[in-house]
Formats: sequence, C-alpha cells, structure tokens
Amino acid sequence: MLSSKRAQASEHVPTQSPVAPGPRHPAGSRADAASGLRKDRGADPAQHSSDEVTVVDPAMVKRAVSAAALGNAMEWFDFGVYSYIAVTLGHVFFPSGNPTAQLLSTFGAFAAAFLVRPIGGMVFGPLGDRIGRQKILAITMIMMAAGTFAIGLIPSYASIGVGAPILLLVARLVQGFSTGGEYGGASTFIAEYAPDKKRGFLGSWLEFGTLAGYVGGAGLVTLMTALLSTEDLHSWGWRIPFLIAGPMGIIGLYLRMRLEETPAFAQLEKEARTKEKARREVEKRIGIREMIFGQWRSLLLCVGLVLVFNVTDYMLLSYMPSYLTSELKYDETHGLLVVLAVMVLMMAAQPFAGRLTDRFGRRPVIAAGCLGFLVLSVPALLLIRQGSLAAIAVGMGALGLLLVTFTASMPSTLPALFPTKVRYGSLSIGFNVSVSLFGGTTPLVVTALIGATGDKMMPAYYMMAAAVIGGIAVLLMSESARKPLPGSPPAVETEAEAEEIRRAAKADATV
Repeated sequence: MLSSKRAQASEHVPTQSPVAPGPRHPAGSRADAASGLRKDRGADPAQHSSDEVTVVDPAMVKRAVSAAALGNAMEWFDFGVYSYIAVTLGHVFFPSGNPTAQLLSTFGAFAAAFLVRPIGGMVFGPLGDRIGRQKILAITMIMMAAGTFAIGLIPSYASIGVGAPILLLVARLVQGFSTGGEYGGASTFIAEYAPDKKRGFLGSWLEFGTLAGYVGGAGLVTLMTALLSTEDLHSWGWRIPFLIAGPMGIIGLYLRMRLEETPAFAQLEKEARTKEKARREVEKRIGIREMIFGQWRSLLLCVGLVLVFNVTDYMLLSYMPSYLTSELKYDETHGLLVVLAVMVLMMAAQPFAGRLTDRFGRRPVIAAGCLGFLVLSVPALLLIRQGSLAAIAVGMGALGLLLVTFTASMPSTLPALFPTKVRYGSLSIGFNVSVSLFGGTTPLVVTALIGATGDKMMPAYYMMAAAVIGGIAVLLMSESARKPLPGSPPAVETEAEAEEIRRAAKADATV
C-alpha cells in the first residue's frame, strides 16, 4: 500500500506543506526540484524541508488511474448512448406526433443536465477538499450509475403518461449533478497520485476513458439499431444500454473503494489534526469564497483552457454528425461511423501525446493545438464539405488529432493550477462553469449562427475563436510538467530518486 511504502523510505518521508503553493518549482533536473524546495521554505516557514519527498506505490497509482478513468468512461458511455438513441427516446417519452418536437424535447432533457453541473461542482468540490477525494468520487460514481440505470427502468409515456418525461428529467438532473464533481475529482485524484515525471502520461488515460466510454455507448446503440427491428427497439431494446450502467457502476465503485486517499490530501488531513488544526478550521469557513475569489487568476485560466478544450471537443464529437446530415445532406449512418473511427484514432494517439507533455511540457503541446485549430479549421472543414468519404475522413481525422493535444494535456494541466487545499473545489467550479456556458452550448450556438448568417463555415470560425482564447490562456499560465503540484513535495517512483533529490537539495542549500 502507499502508506507502508512511504514509511519504508525514510523516517522523514513524506511530509507535506499544508496549503501554501509558494513559487512555481523550476522544471528539469532533481537539483532544480530541490532548489524549488528551498525557495518555498524561504517564502513560508510552514513549507516542507529538503527531506520531504513522496515515494508513490506504482500498483496503487495504476488502480487510481483505472478507477478514475472508469468513472469518466461511465459518464461518456451515457453521453454516447443518449446522443445516438435520441430519436428513439423521443418516440418513447415524448410522443407528440411531431418528430422535430420529439427530438427537441429529448435534447432538452439532455441539456438540463448541463444546467446543474456547476451546482454539483460547487457542492462536491468543497466536500472533496474537506473530507477527501476518494469518498466523493465513490459518491459520484454511485449517483451516475443510479441515474443511468434508472432511465432504463422508467415506464414509457404510453404506460404512465406525463410522469414518464418527468422521471426522465429527474434522472438526467441526478446524472448532471453527479458529473459536476466527477471530472475535477478524477483529474485531481490522478494528479495527486502520479509521480511528477509521469503526470501527463497517467493523466492522459482519464480522457482515454472518456473516448472509450463514448465509443462503447455509441457503438452499442449502432449495433442494436442494425440488429433490432424498429418495433423491438421502441418497446424494450432502448433500455439495454442504460441497464448496463448498473453492473458497470458496481465495478467502478469496487475499484474506487479499494483506493487509499491521495498522498497530498492524506498529508493535509494529518497536519490538520495536529499543529495546523486551527488554521484548517479557518479555511473550512472560507469555503466557496476562497475557492473563487482567492484563486481568481487560476480560475480564469482554467475557464479559458476548458473553453478551447470543450468547444472543439463538442464541435467534433457531438455537433459534426448533425452537421454532416443536416447541413451537407450526408448519409447519417456513414457520418456516425466516421466520428466513431475518429475517436478510435484519438484513443490510439492519447497515451503518446501524454508522454509528449511530460517530455516537452504542457504549454508547448496545448499551444500547438491552439495554433493548429487557428490555422487548419477552415481547410479541414472545406475538406469535410467536399462530401466524399475520403475527404471527410481526412478533415475529421486532422481535427481529431488536434483535439488530442487538449485531451492528453488537460487532466495534468488543470489540477496544477490550484493548491491542494482548494484543488478539487476550484477545479470543479471552473471546469463545470466553462463546460456549461461554452462547451455544452456549442451545437446550439453554431446551429443558430448558421441559421442567422447562412454561412456553413461557421463551425470553423467558432473553433478559431476558441483557439484564440485558449492561446491567451497558454501565454499566461506557468509550465507545470515535471514539477511538484502547488503545495506538495516532489513525487517520485523510487527511494533512489527521492535520495537524489535530498542530496541535491542539501548541496544547493550550501551554495
């Protein structure tokens, strides 16, 4: 287990700063990391000494990554199922006789989940900073699985009338509320477990789970649509993907309950019980005010980074199938299959891009993605508008690979914006506000812009605008690759690495 391995390392290993992030630690050599320790001590007497290094347990890290990624996979499994089976759900829950009204009602229930995501972030985020990441991630897993499973049990409109769409809306609100605490907690969990030099690679598996969940959900619905008759799909077949969430939730909960608390939070909690108890009580009373106003600069950077990440994400994975069908009159089935193929391509590239962020830094990788969307969005969309399968595949594939620069880097970049004491809460608030305002509204806004202007190149212009905002955020953020998280000591994989840092710190202290 993690705690026992740290105990074996040294009687001094590990301890951790209670709260203060201090200056950013320089990247690069172990001596640089040690120098960062010395600088922190000068800035705050409560900061850690040169002895303090966290030696992580590789087996526990793997379990942490798996459990966090599975939760994200569950969230996007539901997203894929709901998006691809929306027409069927319209017939089951909103039988108005008007197909357009049915679809709008179905997506209205879908969009309702986005409205409560920031509320979920404001509730679960502070709780995650107060009682622990592991406990809250277990709760969000239960709620997500229960909400999705419940949809599969709801009687149809033909059986109970207006109660059916009301129950669907309630289930969606439960899902959205729980999702508000999922991404911020999952990315925080992985970031606080990972050794500094592999945080990008390990964090990239979180979005691998996202893509796997979406592909699994969408692929299952596509398979069922091909195998079942319309009558069977409307009567009972649509329930199957939602009911699968039950066993998936039990597996995910089991994995998350087996985890220990992250090293960063565990040490914070330990110090709260001793000499820092009074200080921590003050911090608890600060709550939301500290998470927002005390971290306003980091929060704005988070919103900007999440904006470019989610606008491009929802544009490619959610809006493009509709764009191909409604605006370009492309065959619906082929359009969905192209998007699924792009996601499989992204999954293959995800871990490699994560390693690039560890080697070259988060900023260069994110900046490359912003520049790519700024320069290539118009050519890629022109290719897509050519209409041939090859042209669509190349254009969508190019956008998908550019998106990987964000999906691979954000899970390690965003947690590093905030100190341990408010990391879960501030990240959850910033992430979900940005997703709700900009990411989830992307299909609606772009559709409205095309309708108002008649310009079918509007998706490209919208992505370019998002890339500019993301580029500004990259210019203003600090590099976090291969550095300790703010408020945490260096995290390494072996005692030899820890000893190397201690020796470098002692040598640096004598200079």
